[in-house]
Amino acid sequence: MEQFWREVLTFCQTTTQKLGHHLGADVGQISPTQKEDGSLVTEADRWADQTIQEAIAAQFPDHGVLTEETTHIFPKTDWCWIIDPIDGTTNFTRGIPIWGISLGLLYRGTPVFGFVHFPQLQHSFYGYWYGETGLTGPEGAYLNGKPIHTSSDQPSKSHLFNLCARSTQILKQPFPCKIRMIGVASYNILLVACGAALGGVEATPKIWDIAAVWVIVNSAGGVFVSLKDDPIFPLTIGQDYGTKPFPCLVVSQPELVPFFKPLVQCIVS
Repeated sequence: MEQFWREVLTFCQTTTQKLGHHLGADVGQISPTQKEDGSLVTEADRWADQTIQEAIAAQFPDHGVLTEETTHIFPKTDWCWIIDPIDGTTNFTRGIPIWGISLGLLYRGTPVFGFVHFPQLQHSFYGYWYGETGLTGPEGAYLNGKPIHTSSDQPSKSHLFNLCARSTQILKQPFPCKIRMIGVASYNILLVACGAALGGVEATPKIWDIAAVWVIVNSAGGVFVSLKDDPIFPLTIGQDYGTKPFPCLVVSQPELVPFFKPLVQCIVS
């Protein structure tokens, strides 16, 4: 398996660097259109989506693919890549440099490797998490090759908690931390993984928003909590994930789940 994991990491590094270099010329230069769910899409999203799919087909021909822009049905393959070609399309179109390329690799429906590259920040996050899959290999979470870990701090007014645009009703009540709103689901969550924030919440993320970062948060010592009763993973073969939201809370330590969860549960009630 060691050679396989080296191949996976090298593939993600090479592919996202190439895409990031190409996409950098389009930042703030392309007008978006609105999809049925209200999210934005550009020709750059579609180009990146197709380019990643072609690269996966060439490197891993027996792997399935589920992507934001084209293929929403979870396939009947042991291995499946879940792709968000540009996470943060609004930022991308407005010239804001926080946007990323997200690649999650699932084994039998559960994410085991995640890689998210932010081209203009030159930040590449990745991690390995095998859970109960029976797989073995490298462990841990990394930012540009250096290990990262969630914070061990307790909440205070000098610590950060991240909201998404659809979770601002949380602020109708006093909140124990300073609030930040990043505008990119993956970066929101990865700030918890690297210790910059104690927690974050996403009200309506899709599976491509969270598949890669789910791995990185878990491997960094954090906790990923579904705010609905049903678990997120493993995914179901044949199910259409195009419109299914996965409201979630991410925290830096298990003991903070009962502290933050009552404060954010309102986004799904």
